[in-house]
Amino acid sequence: MIPVGLARTRPDYDGLTTPFGPGIDHPELAAVGLGPAPNESPNHVYTAVRSALYGLGLDSENYGRPEWNPLGELVSAGSTIVLKPNWIRHWNPSDDGTLESVITHGSVLRAVLDYAVLAAGPNGDVVIAEAPQHDCRFDAIREQVGLEELERFYQHRLGRKLRIIDLRREEVEYEKNIIVWRKTLPGDPLGYRLIDLGERSAFHDSGLNPQRFRGADYDPGPTTEHHQGGKHEYLLSETVLRADLVVNLPKLKTHKKTGVTLALKNLVGINGDKNLLPHHCVGPESAGGDEFPGDRLLDRARSQATEMARVLLKHGVGTRLVGALRSVERAARGDDFIRSGNWYRNRTTWRMCLDLNRCLYYSSAAGEHWEAPEPVRRVLTVIDAVVAGEGEGPLAPTDRPLGVILASLDPVALDLAAIRLMGFDEECLPKVCEAMRSDVLRVTAARSPEDVVVREVVAADAAPRERSLDELVPEKPFVAHSGWLGHVEKTQCAA
Repeated sequence: MIPVGLARTRPDYDGLTTPFGPGIDHPELAAVGLGPAPNESPNHVYTAVRSALYGLGLDSENYGRPEWNPLGELVSAGSTIVLKPNWIRHWNPSDDGTLESVITHGSVLRAVLDYAVLAAGPNGDVVIAEAPQHDCRFDAIREQVGLEELERFYQHRLGRKLRIIDLRREEVEYEKNIIVWRKTLPGDPLGYRLIDLGERSAFHDSGLNPQRFRGADYDPGPTTEHHQGGKHEYLLSETVLRADLVVNLPKLKTHKKTGVTLALKNLVGINGDKNLLPHHCVGPESAGGDEFPGDRLLDRARSQATEMARVLLKHGVGTRLVGALRSVERAARGDDFIRSGNWYRNRTTWRMCLDLNRCLYYSSAAGEHWEAPEPVRRVLTVIDAVVAGEGEGPLAPTDRPLGVILASLDPVALDLAAIRLMGFDEECLPKVCEAMRSDVLRVTAARSPEDVVVREVVAADAAPRERSLDELVPEKPFVAHSGWLGHVEKTQCAA
C-alpha cells in the first residue's frame, strides 16, 4: 500500500506571525537550535506539518525522540534540498477570496524548512526555488510570505544563509490583459536544461496538432517548434534537476485547465520558459482544438480575432487597439464564457503536466534515465490545505477553510487523497487517471485508488489511524471552476 500522511488542524492561519516558529519545544528541534523563541505561541500549522510527516511514516521508529529526522530518511547529510512552493501570483482578485487560498503559506514553508535544514546538516544546502506566473511581483511575494524574516531567523539562529531563487527569465506587466512592459530577470544561476521526452511524451500519438498549440505568450512559434518532428522539449531549472531531494509544496485548489492543481500540476513552476508549455489547442473540437466548447460563430470569431491580435502583439504593436477591443468585448459579453482551454475538455494541459513529472522523476544531476524501470528521483510532496481554494482557481479562488496538511512520496496517491477531500472524481481528471494507467515513465506506484492508504494523525502524539480513500468524504463538495461545474463532482461525473 502507498501511504499518504494526513493531519487535521484549525482551518486558518490566524495569530501566526513570522518567522512562524513551532511554539512547542519538539525534541528533535532543540539539539540543532530550532526550538521556539521565548514566549512564542504554539503554531498549529507547524504541528500539522510535523504530524503529516509522522503519519507518512518517515523515520517512524525515532518519532518523539531527539533523533527523529524525517527527511533524513530520504537524503543524507551534506546534500542539497530544493523546496518548490506555489507562489503563482501576489494577489487574488476574487471578492470572496484572499491570498491565503492562492499561495503556499509561510507557516507551512517554515516547518518544512526546519526539517530540511535538519536533514541537510551544517554542510548541506537548502534552496527555495519557484517560477511564478510572469506577471507576479516577486518582491511582493517575499513580503507576503515573510521571506526576509525567515532569512534573518536562520542567519541569526544558525548562521545559515537561505538561497531563494526566482526561476523566471522574464517578468511582465499587464494593462487590460495586454502586456505593456517586460523585464529580463537573472533566472536560475545554474542555468537550464533542455529535456526532450520524444516518444515518451504524453503528447506522442495523441492526435493533437502542434501547430494548434498555444503557450504562455503571444508568439506560438516556440510552443510549436519544441513540440513537433518527434520532439517534445521542456526547459527546466538546473538547480532543481541537480537537487538530491525536491520537496514539492503545492496549495490545494481548483484549476481552470486541469480541474485541480495539486502535486502533479505544481511542477509547472520548475520551468525557465513557460512558452514551451502547451496550454491549449486553438479552435473548436470540430477543428482539432480544445479552446472552447461547441462551434458557435461568436466563439470562432473571437478565436480568429485573438490569433490576429497575437501577430500584432508579438511585434509590440497594436496594444491600444487590442486593449480597446477587449474592453468592448467585456462590456458586451462580460467574463462568464469559456475561452483559452479553461474547461473540462482541455486535452492539452494535463499532458504537459504529466510530461513535466516524467522529466523530473527520471532525471538527475548526471542527466536523463529513460531506461530506468522506476523513478530515479525521490520527491516529497507536502500540500498546504489549511485554507484551500475553490471556484475560479488557480488565480481567483474563493477561500475554503479545510484545516488539512497532506504528505506523500507518491504524487498521484497524494492527489487522489486531495481529490477525495474535495468531493471530486479522479476519473474526471485526466492528469491523475492517465498517470495511473500509463506504462510510460511511470511516476506513481498506484494503479487504482485501492492501492492507497491514508494514515491520519488526529492528535500530535497519537498513533496514525489507517483509512481508505473512500472514507475521505467532505462535509460539502468543493465548488469546481466554472468550466468544470457538473463534470468533475463525484456524483456528477460526465462521460
